Amino acid sequence: MGNLLDFFSSPIAISAMLGWILAQLIKLPVSLIRTKKWDWALLINAGGMPSSHSALMSAVSTAIGLAQGWDSPLFILALSITGIVIYDATGVRRQAGFQAERINQMLRTFISERKIPETEMEYLREIIGHSPLEAAVGTLLGISIALVVWLVMV
Repeated sequence: MGNLLDFFSSPIAISAMLGWILAQLIKLPVSLIRTKKWDWALLINAGGMPSSHSALMSAVSTAIGLAQGWDSPLFILALSITGIVIYDATGVRRQAGFQAERINQMLRTFISERKIPETEMEYLREIIGHSPLEAAVGTLLGISIALVVWLVMV
């Protein structure tokens, strides 16, 4: 049981959890301002402002850098993985979202022209990646969280 408590007293673990949780929570008011309605699905869905993937990974990387040193192999590994995650969120996943938009447009056209019945169709989820701005804000949020956690806990 002591090991579990160690996890919850770790500045690295706290930074990671807060990075993800706060980014997901911030998506609610940002979406409310943009769409004028609450979208509770944002609490568990990918996509949106800010990027929770970027916030989580930059919080972990920053916390590891603070704890282990900026030249430690663990920090370099964390930084590398963070770069891959952010690249994937703004590249591959974003392009997949654009493709989903186009496929859904084609489906709507086919349905409106009665080439296929609507009951057989399931639309693809369109917002699965992030814009560079969403990733940048998530990254800055994660770094800020790790710095605050470090100042408070260490």
